[in-house]
Amino acid sequence: MKRIVIILNLAIVLFIPSIAFAFETAPRITDREIVERLTRLEERLTKLEEGQKAILREIDKRFEGMDKRFEGMDKRFEDINKQFDRLVNIFFVILGAFVAMFGGTIWFALWDRRTMIRPFEDKVRNIEGEIAENRSKLHSLIDAFRTLSKTDEKVAKVLKKFNLL
Repeated sequence: MKRIVIILNLAIVLFIPSIAFAFETAPRITDREIVERLTRLEERLTKLEEGQKAILREIDKRFEGMDKRFEGMDKRFEDINKQFDRLVNIFFVILGAFVAMFGGTIWFALWDRRTMIRPFEDKVRNIEGEIAENRSKLHSLIDAFRTLSKTDEKVAKVLKKFNLL
């Protein structure tokens, strides 16, 4: 055990001074060097700020370009909407024309039928009037033949043949 303690003490004695001597002493920096480094840092900082400003200007230009593109697209959409509205209006005009043509055709057909039927109706009325006038004459004629059939055999046969007796 003594040996271990001795070895440990010896290791501590040997390594501690080497750790202390491991640090190098930095050379002293003069005020002039500090000022030079600070000026270089300021120059770098100004260059960096200028670069950032240039990047921001470039980004602004790109956004302006994008805005112009969007305005162009909006204008195209408006043009397409106007054209679509025009097409819808044309469709309604065509639909109205077809409805008017269809209605006109039906009206013409009905008018034509009426004008065509009127002369026939007039003729039928005239014929009915003539038949009404001739009906009484016909009844008188049949009555005359019936009276004649009482005396004439031939007339009686003919009237029986036509079921008038």
